Amino acid sequence: MTQASNGTHPVLIEQDVVLARQLVRKLAQECGMRLIDLTKLVTAVSELARNTVVYGGGGHMDWAVLEKDHRTGIRLTFRDEGPGIPDLKLAMTDGWTSGSGLGLGLTGAKRLVDEFELDTAPGKGTRVTITRWA
Repeated sequence: MTQASNGTHPVLIEQDVVLARQLVRKLAQECGMRLIDLTKLVTAVSELARNTVVYGGGGHMDWAVLEKDHRTGIRLTFRDEGPGIPDLKLAMTDGWTSGSGLGLGLTGAKRLVDEFELDTAPGKGTRVTITRWA
């Protein structure tokens, strides 16, 4: 697997969520991602970036365009140094929310991408890495 390009985008305030979606939409279009796949990826970005701001107190999104076996994909990692997720099993249950949302953020994002990894520890923040292949 090779990395064609990469960068970092701040995710500190709600406006950064919008800018993250726009950046990922542009990257996905440049990769030739089909509209349905692009839409799924941008929806996952919206959920994860919002979680980074609301629950993690802000952080950043690392992005990379990948090439592997004649396929192109986008890998995104959302990082924060917030309180972490105290009960990961519960958080990955449809309908559970620590706030006022619908409780579909993490599980919904997981269903929308090809690869999903989550690392969290109470008091140490959260890292979510997703990949969607074109």
